[in-house]
Amino acid sequence: MGVLDGKISLVTGGSRGIGRAISIALAEAGSDIAINYAHNRERAEEVAAVITKLGRKAMVFHGDVSKTEDNDRMVDEVFKAFGSVQIVVNNAGITRDKSFVKMDRKMWDDVLTTNLTGPAMVIYRTIKPMIEAGWGRVINISSIVGQMGNFGQANYAAAKGGLAALTKTLAREFAKKNVTVNAVAPGFIETDMTAEVPDAALDAVRQLTPMGRLGKPEEVAATVVFLASPAASFITGEIIGVNGGMYM
Repeated sequence: MGVLDGKISLVTGGSRGIGRAISIALAEAGSDIAINYAHNRERAEEVAAVITKLGRKAMVFHGDVSKTEDNDRMVDEVFKAFGSVQIVVNNAGITRDKSFVKMDRKMWDDVLTTNLTGPAMVIYRTIKPMIEAGWGRVINISSIVGQMGNFGQANYAAAKGGLAALTKTLAREFAKKNVTVNAVAPGFIETDMTAEVPDAALDAVRQLTPMGRLGKPEEVAATVVFLASPAASFITGEIIGVNGGMYM
């Protein structure tokens, strides 16, 4: 028996990297999984196949969370397939890096709309059944960049910092409904994104990280599972860093 038996989780951006690890970890804890993806259905189906082998139900749902029509349709399809969801993990996100003076308006808007407005609208569409049921978990994937800033990522830092502020506000609004809202702020994690970063830059990151290494997606996923579990029932409005000590 898993700690999340009988629960249904929606994971946005659940087809790769941290989202993939979160989807699988929640399934290992007993949850059925709705996997949202924006571009690569094949990778999403691969994650669903892994979850099915674990004995849990998994289905994939296409949708770009930055687009209102996609967002609404995706959530409607999840509700039709699963009835409702009790756990929402807002993991979908993009980067459009450039120094601030070279950043154009579209780069700013794309990141803010995907990384901040998108999660807010996913919560808006999924929260009412949680409130009515008197139980729910919302877990937003923020970032160390939203806590300490990073050169060339003004848009990303603003979006992830805003997501942390949204987390705290909604935690206050939903606490008496037994719905917790928390965020996980990963540091630099071994993913497809960091695989494209030059070795010299990654070496500098390791030197700035007290633990001397990058994190693993599974370490972020384990924190998400804890926040979704009954063990975290008195934790809300928190931003939990998974960063090897890089930001304290």
